Amino acid sequence: MEALKQGADTLFILLGAIMVLAMHAGFAFLELGTVRRKNQVNALVKILVDFSVSTVVYFVVGYGVAYGTHFFVGAEELAAKNGYDLVKFFFLLTFAAAIPAIISGGIAERSKFWPQLIATAVIVGFFYPFFEGIAWNQHFGFQAWLKALTGAEFHDFAGSVVVHAVGGWIALPAVVLLGARANRYRKDGGMSAHPPSSIPFLALGAWILTVGWFGFNVMSAQTLDKISGLVAVNSLMAMVGGTIAALVLGKNDPGFVHNGPLAGLVAVCAGSDLMHPLGALAVGAIAGAIFVVMFTLTQNKWKIDDVLGVWPLHGLCGTWGGVAAGIFGSKAFGGLGGVSLGAQLIGTGLGVVWAVLGGVLVYGALKATVGLRLSQEEEYDGADLSIHRISATPEREVNW
Repeated sequence: MEALKQGADTLFILLGAIMVLAMHAGFAFLELGTVRRKNQVNALVKILVDFSVSTVVYFVVGYGVAYGTHFFVGAEELAAKNGYDLVKFFFLLTFAAAIPAIISGGIAERSKFWPQLIATAVIVGFFYPFFEGIAWNQHFGFQAWLKALTGAEFHDFAGSVVVHAVGGWIALPAVVLLGARANRYRKDGGMSAHPPSSIPFLALGAWILTVGWFGFNVMSAQTLDKISGLVAVNSLMAMVGGTIAALVLGKNDPGFVHNGPLAGLVAVCAGSDLMHPLGALAVGAIAGAIFVVMFTLTQNKWKIDDVLGVWPLHGLCGTWGGVAAGIFGSKAFGGLGGVSLGAQLIGTGLGVVWAVLGGVLVYGALKATVGLRLSQEEEYDGADLSIHRISATPEREVNW
């Protein structure tokens, strides 16, 4: 029976890892559809290469920073318990690799290729797992201190704060340091819309992310005996809440409609194992509203050229999710309880501060040394031709 349980747990978390791996295709197509045609190839290449760099760095360094363990032992030891520990690494890697995938959308269309890979290595190797260890592995006694102070630990079941808020808040300094795309904002106050190149691809990316998210949330149980249908239905309700709110407030804009479910899912990660489904619906709807309002403000009023809106979507909706777990996870709102709003506020705040610090340090250092931005000519030609020497759709056929 023990061998059967180990095999079942290994399969369970492996399926979760595969579903979250598929989400990276969603990140790629969401970015591809949102950027202009001359930057589509770059979007696809960035997500795949960022994932590859993340895998190596997280295997060698990052996983050890977070969980105090390593894989520098014989394969016989690694294969113990059906290789469960290895597959757990695979699952948690797909979370870690989401950080550069999130950042990629904010800095699209004008960032250099190699400096971003350096940033990926540093963030996935140290900045992300450092906070991951605090939130999910009891590092530095932070959780014990919070429990003594507020009566509960900081609760983030599937990473509203650990993954999404951290990714979004690291991206904000990167976007600001990089500056807006050429001709996006004119000196006379006018703005160029830079419309998406492909709404169908944008929608495909959103759908792939949405489906994969059920692996992201449900499989965060990590063992089969802890699986909860509550997590699945709460994720569903938050997704549709975000969609409907984004539809109404976004005035039928397909860009908002397809980011709405993502906003709801970002926000529900933290408390998806605690909330009542109606609470999750409310959390998702509020997140959808946050995204539409804050995306519009950042782009139009504050002139922060966050191409995919990753700071509103992941940074702010993730922050809301951390706080919402303390509200809608409580018994007063029909949740299971065992959470403290105070603990959620402090834990979320720590994640935000750490992420902003990481973003400023990493991207500030890169800007001061190797530079972050393509030249004016390279940006005009597009990242596809400037970096990869090929466009998504050739202008002409061979004529000889």
